[in-house]
Amino acid sequence: MAELNQSPGKSGGKNRVKKMPVRVDLTAMVDLAFLLITFFMLTTSLQKPHVMPVVMPVKGPDGFVPESRTMTFCLGKNNHVLWYMGMADHPLTQPRLIGYGKDMRKVILDNARLIQSSTGKGIIVLVKPAEHSVYENLVNTLDELNITNVPTYAIAAISPKDIDLLKQKGVY
Repeated sequence: MAELNQSPGKSGGKNRVKKMPVRVDLTAMVDLAFLLITFFMLTTSLQKPHVMPVVMPVKGPDGFVPESRTMTFCLGKNNHVLWYMGMADHPLTQPRLIGYGKDMRKVILDNARLIQSSTGKGIIVLVKPAEHSVYENLVNTLDELNITNVPTYAIAAISPKDIDLLKQKGVY
C-alpha cells in the first residue's frame, strides 16, 4: 500500500500537545495513473510510414531519355554532390560540386525553370549514389526533389564515367 507519512517536527523546549502524524493513502492515485497510462497506450494510433513514389523517366521516341531535360546528381563522400546537365559521356554543363540543403534546392529550381521555359516540359533528375556516399545523403536528395516538386526522378547505378568525374573533384 502506498502512503505518504509526515513526521511532526521538533519544536523548542516547550511541551505541547502531540499531534498525530498525517497519513494519506496514495493507492487510489497510483491505480488511476496506471489506468490512464494503459488507456492512452491502447487507444493511441502510431504514425504510419509514408512512402514517396519514385517515377521512372519516360523514354523518348528513340528509346533514350532526353539529354536536354536530364540533370544528374552523383553523391560522393564527405556530404558532397556533383551535378551536371545531360549525360556523363558529354555533359551539357560543367560538372560542379555543391552541398545539401539550400545549395541543392537552388540548383534544382533554377534548372527546372530553365528547362520548363525552353522545352515546356518538366526536368528529369537522375540520382547516382557512389560507394562512399551515405544513405542519409540519398534520403536528403530525395527530400529536396520532393520539396521542389520534381515530376520525374530515378535512382540509377553510377557509371565509371561518373566515378571518374567524382575522382577528379576529390570526392570519391
